[in-house]
Amino acid sequence: MTGLLPEGRVEEVYRRLSHAMPGRTRGAKGPKGQPDAFRSCISCMLSAQSLDRNTAAAAHALFALAKTPRDMLALDESEIAEAIKPCGLYNRKARNIRAFCTALLADHGGVVPDTRGGLMAMPGIGRKCADIVLSFTFGKDVIAVDTHVHRVCNRIGLTDARTADKTAAQLEGRSPEWARSDGHFWLIQFGKRICTARAPKCETCPVSDLCLSYRAGPKD
Repeated sequence: MTGLLPEGRVEEVYRRLSHAMPGRTRGAKGPKGQPDAFRSCISCMLSAQSLDRNTAAAAHALFALAKTPRDMLALDESEIAEAIKPCGLYNRKARNIRAFCTALLADHGGVVPDTRGGLMAMPGIGRKCADIVLSFTFGKDVIAVDTHVHRVCNRIGLTDARTADKTAAQLEGRSPEWARSDGHFWLIQFGKRICTARAPKCETCPVSDLCLSYRAGPKD
């Protein structure tokens, strides 16, 4: 745990990242490139503990069989599991997908809710998935927290949290309003390009002089 940057430095971190990293693009329309909210939710569920390429393969196979909640429920759980094998944990994910589709039809008439509370009330949808769908699919000003965002925020000192959900809650309270639309995109690209997990490029980092981990020096 690194501690927390003061409010003024939090804003400066975002200001610098806004100049150094790409933001939301015109084509950013859903997790893993899905065209609608339902398939975005399913794709996000498939992505848990899965590499992007494996998630994409599983989503392609599944959506070749069914593209709506009613069509999905016409499949047996075993058929769903077989289609999504590339992404791993396929039996659990198949159960969650059927439970999600059942609740979506029963409680929302098949229309995916566009609020965090509504999404998180659905089977298989946690905070990360809800925020990703809100940001990408519904265009809400939400900073979704994945592995990259969780890592860099706690290294820099934007947050001081042990779990991704707690990081997300802290970011919501500590991020300036102007940064919330593109903040996820800046942070995730920063985590992929510079503040990587094993060998961060601190010498070229645009916020190294603000970063609490860098200023603390290497751990013994």
